Amino acid sequence: MAAKRGKVPRFYFNFRSPYSWIAYRDLMDRYPDVAQAVEWHLWWEPDADGERRMAEHGHHFPYSAMSREKHLYILQDVRRLTTDRGLAVSWPVDHDPVWEVPHLPYFLALDAGLGPAWIERVYRARWQEGRDICDRATIAEIAGELGLPAERAAAAADDEELRGGRGLRALLALSDAGAFGVPFFTHGYDKFWGVDRLAAFVASVRSGSGSGAGSGSGPGPGSGARSRDTPPAGASDADVAGASDADFAAARSADPGHAGGCG
Repeated sequence: MAAKRGKVPRFYFNFRSPYSWIAYRDLMDRYPDVAQAVEWHLWWEPDADGERRMAEHGHHFPYSAMSREKHLYILQDVRRLTTDRGLAVSWPVDHDPVWEVPHLPYFLALDAGLGPAWIERVYRARWQEGRDICDRATIAEIAGELGLPAERAAAAADDEELRGGRGLRALLALSDAGAFGVPFFTHGYDKFWGVDRLAAFVASVRSGSGSGAGSGSGPGPGSGARSRDTPPAGASDADVAGASDADFAAARSADPGHAGGCG
């Protein structure tokens, strides 16, 4: 049975998606009051083990793969959005990504009071430095920079307490919320999907107009699968326009969804 909706607004965020990163930057740079008011909830594509655990609890991961045409559109759309915001994006290339690797250490960062720092640093590593955040060496390095246990953070995807405990609860919660893509926002029973709906979500939060009752994991960024399609690193508009089927097959894991949102 789906969880009750809370009046506390929620932001379902993800490190894989460029749209989630853009929404994060907009919240922090343009709407800091809302960034402090919302609950921050992890969203990631579970691997086969995560999907099995969800199924055992009668849940499924609400994901739909995108088309080649949509993928190519996203390359152009993200370039437009980042240019408008003065953000420099460096497209990462993921090699057999396991998204538990960068996401589950967030819970360790929360325990250390470093949740916001983890979010900022992982986003920067992926979208501004073009690094592979599913590489455990990358995660170990980031953890060390923040003063977290590097080896434990790098092995978080193998931690049964995280996978079967807080990690599983996070996956079940996003399924209950119907969060089929990111960035995804809820305020009471109202749902908002994508960067292009962020302004409406902000207005709802500021006016207190969301409906519903329930609870979550606390406001602010300190609360709290495999990918399919990453755009080629350094792809230009001309590259996108002339991309071949082979290019598309080789591109893995950025943002299966619509413009401004992610699947």
